[in-house]
Amino acid sequence: MKTQLINKFRVKSATIGIFGLGYVGLPLVLCYCDTGFKVIGFDIDATKIEKLEKGQSYIKHISSSKIAESLKQGFEATTDFFRASEVDALILCVPTPLNKYREPDLSFVTNTTDMVVPYLRKGQVLSLESTTYPGTTEEELLMRAESTGLKVGEDIFLVYSPEREDPGNRDFETRTIPKVVGGHTPACLEVGRALYEPAIDQVVPVSSTKAAEMTKLLENIHRAVNIGLVNEMKIVADRMGIDIHEVIRAASTKPFGFTPYYPGPGLGGHCIPIDPFYLTWKAREYDINTRFIELAGEVNTDMPRWVVSKAMDALNERGKSLNGSRVLVLGIAYKRNVDDMRESPAVELMELLQDKGAMIDYTDPYVPVFPEMREHSFDLSSIDPTPENIVKYDLLLLATDHTKFDYPALQKHAKLIIDARGIYSGSFENVVKA
Repeated sequence: MKTQLINKFRVKSATIGIFGLGYVGLPLVLCYCDTGFKVIGFDIDATKIEKLEKGQSYIKHISSSKIAESLKQGFEATTDFFRASEVDALILCVPTPLNKYREPDLSFVTNTTDMVVPYLRKGQVLSLESTTYPGTTEEELLMRAESTGLKVGEDIFLVYSPEREDPGNRDFETRTIPKVVGGHTPACLEVGRALYEPAIDQVVPVSSTKAAEMTKLLENIHRAVNIGLVNEMKIVADRMGIDIHEVIRAASTKPFGFTPYYPGPGLGGHCIPIDPFYLTWKAREYDINTRFIELAGEVNTDMPRWVVSKAMDALNERGKSLNGSRVLVLGIAYKRNVDDMRESPAVELMELLQDKGAMIDYTDPYVPVFPEMREHSFDLSSIDPTPENIVKYDLLLLATDHTKFDYPALQKHAKLIIDARGIYSGSFENVVKA
């Protein structure tokens, strides 16, 4: 069974099934289509499926022409999970958020797995790509797969291969980002490598699914901890009257032993604000307190409140109260030049400002209408940042530094700008760095 499945991947006669057609799943669809595989994409969101069937993209950095091309290459999108029986590889690319207690919410993973289990058959590989804590693949997917009577490692194969997408980064694409793969058994690893090697330039095998799961967490915890460090340094530098961005630029000239990280109004995206809490939660099972990771999390989580306090102080110095002031948030996507709103710190900024009595609007060239979100709701559309509109606001809060913004014009016409991204170097009477 193993040899037959591996050969199907090598000769590209296998059918690839990708479950979850979001920021991770859809690029993977296109990658496998370009490689010459037959691909079926699955999602419970009928609106996404309808758009894909029409050759339309719903993700900014993926063009509709790429979707149309994939359809010509045989790509099919469906909400019918019965078709899982048709595919040779089932790749799960579903969300893994935190619940309100900052505990892992694996409902998307387990629900999707439960939906495909009735259609599992001999000669398939099940791969989880969603970021999660070490042990998830063995604890949640293994028992479900073997509940069918199939033996993992002999009849069916189980792997974990963490996603490494970076939306909006033109230097890397799915094919060129090395792919870590861990298998439940040596045979599973062989199949996992065969699954990804035709589509990805470099596959990095590790000894187990747990090692692969931990690898993903280390990557993102590394970033979260260092961002927490530089955010704390920003607060210290601010009290001392030092521009932290000037300091980072100077430190970056050292050709060894220093990697620049940049402060901001908080962490955003689906990985860095969430992944550290997956490990801290799991570590408690082993009676370990991850104090270093949790401290960085506390610093990063508190940044939106610090930015709002800077806004309040800046308005007070000008004889105004935040309560009743008109505030325009510049950029609400979680990072520059994308339309991705997942865990965006700008949303928390908006809620904090609104709670303080401010009247909130936003402008974002990539988010024309505030989207439906699980935990946040604003009935707002993006404001055109013309000079005539800018002068109406008491405060502009720069939350996301899109390159489409005309920063000199904003500075020229704004009464007050809170710069949480370090865009404005030098000194301006109407710019306060936060």
